[in-house]
Amino acid sequence: MNALIELDHVSRTFTTPAGVITAVDSVSLALGQGEAMCLVGESGCGKTTTGRLLTGLLRPSGGRLLYEGKDVWLTKGADLARFRRAVQLVHQDPYASLNPTRTVFQTLSAPLFRHKKASSQRQALSAVTELLQRVDLSPPENFIAKYPHQLSGGQRQRVAIARALTVDPKVIVADEAVSMVDVSIRISLLNLLLALAKEFGVTIVLITHDLAVARYFAARGRIGVMYLGRMVELADTEALVTDPAHPYSAALIAAIPEADPDITRSKTRVELRSAEIPSLLRLPPGCSFHPRCPLAEAGLCDVLVPELLPIPGSREVACHVAVRERTGQRAAVTV
Repeated sequence: MNALIELDHVSRTFTTPAGVITAVDSVSLALGQGEAMCLVGESGCGKTTTGRLLTGLLRPSGGRLLYEGKDVWLTKGADLARFRRAVQLVHQDPYASLNPTRTVFQTLSAPLFRHKKASSQRQALSAVTELLQRVDLSPPENFIAKYPHQLSGGQRQRVAIARALTVDPKVIVADEAVSMVDVSIRISLLNLLLALAKEFGVTIVLITHDLAVARYFAARGRIGVMYLGRMVELADTEALVTDPAHPYSAALIAAIPEADPDITRSKTRVELRSAEIPSLLRLPPGCSFHPRCPLAEAGLCDVLVPELLPIPGSREVACHVAVRERTGQRAAVTV
């Protein structure tokens, strides 16, 4: 796969009054054109920070962000402007991400004028109408003159997606884009994003804490599982859901609610050693999941940091035990 956009061992630290926090720790991720994938994990695992690193809103403390093979933070001028247009972010909160003093037309026409995709009100109106139709806000004339407070949560989020589309992006990072809308319209928004990937070749990265949403969205793609700033498993969705390699992935799968009570009763439960998530200010030595992991081995998991390594089945996992069991070899590690 030729990568359109790539994180190459990217890290990001933040200095706080309490100390230095490593929000993202040596994450690598390569995405091809038209790919639909998900990043999942508990709150505070670094998903959103990873998304902001992908979009160039945050500068890495270490590693590289590559777009079409070029280091974004070493580019200037026209190349940097092209990246800024090509990679867009859809924020989680549709109530806060839209300017309450601007109508839908004003919101969507501003980037059109800014990037010279429209030179007159007539051209802008035509483009805005087409954008609203693309995100299923029809008839467009019912929405063009409205302000955000006159729209429902789902309609606001569709406007936010339309705004991202104004500059014909190649990559969209959707940060919890369906978490604040009614359950009844989540599927329609997910289908909208999937249609963009299929019809226009847009690469979509959906960030979510809900593995059921990830399973639906990335049914034909990949899921990356993050824990305390690290990527612990990266695999095709079906393989990860049916046969998780990392014990944390297995715990997330086991927590997915099932509509069928027979399936619920027959599900294999993953008993974690602890429900407490370690603080980013005081990460445990070795594998950061070992204090909670039912498979943790003393003298190994509590000492050595596992690398994200390939295992059979076109997947990668950062777990000493999983690598040994699936390859017969001890994982390469760094202290």
